[in-house]
Amino acid sequence: MPKQISIFAENKPGKIEKIAGILGDNGINMRAITISDSGDYGIIKILVDKPVDGCNALKAAGVAATLKDIVAVRIDDSPGGLHKASSVLAKNDINVDDAYGFTIRGGNEAVFVFQVKDVIKTEKILVEAGFGVVGDQELYLL
Repeated sequence: MPKQISIFAENKPGKIEKIAGILGDNGINMRAITISDSGDYGIIKILVDKPVDGCNALKAAGVAATLKDIVAVRIDDSPGGLHKASSVLAKNDINVDDAYGFTIRGGNEAVFVFQVKDVIKTEKILVEAGFGVVGDQELYLL
């Protein structure tokens, strides 16, 4: 099951530099990043190629990091692509707690990465609706 690193960080200069340095020094490659501001503190979510190692390296350096299970689904990189996937989620009463997306080079596909309460149920619903769910090893290499 794919995982992302979630980091609770003080909203001040140097936070990204510190995190990127720790990951880089430990041979961890970032694949995607998102930062949410909530005043004095924020949440940084990072998709990396080795999430367990990355989270452990951050914790060892005193960074408040946790691993979160995520769902990653392939969608068309075209107008309405996200709407098709999100319609399936809405029809099945699945709330998306947090999300981000990115396109895949050299194709017309994108990946929608999101957190939900029940990852296994959500993946099953998406597969039954004809969507390709991206597994952990594949996701970390995109």
